[in-house]
Amino acid sequence: MKVHSTVIKYGDHVDTDVIIPARHLNTTDHAELASHCMEDLDKDFKKKSETSKIIVAGRNFGCGSSREHAPIAIKASGIGVVIADSFARIFYRNAIDIGMPIIECPAASAAVSNGDELIVDMDTGVITDVTTGEEFKAAPLPPFIQEIVNCGGIANYVRRKIEA
Repeated sequence: MKVHSTVIKYGDHVDTDVIIPARHLNTTDHAELASHCMEDLDKDFKKKSETSKIIVAGRNFGCGSSREHAPIAIKASGIGVVIADSFARIFYRNAIDIGMPIIECPAASAAVSNGDELIVDMDTGVITDVTTGEEFKAAPLPPFIQEIVNCGGIANYVRRKIEA
């Protein structure tokens, strides 16, 4: 799977409370969650995510509460992949569980700028910054996790295994 788009860039320690503020956790409607994604951190996120499909962030992305609403809101916003220096462990697991593609790449996190155009190859872990010509190599997700993400999450993955 490849994602080719421009970047929305954030710093370190973007927590789940700014990804989806607690005041909006009274719904499970994905579109409603997406409409409030990042609103306390970046009031223009909704507009940016209409054209930019890649988030690049610093260390410990998704720290804080263990709410699965955070990766749901990001995915429902149309974001195709989140690249970060590192992810909070519970966010990492929740993202995989709902089929949100994520990749850890400290070098890309440090070098990529807001608005850069990237091509992210999830199968190989190669991230190409078309804007600067730089290429970064991250460890791709293991094949069984890629399969979960490609199925749209753990529930779909299990459903397909049972049907097979």
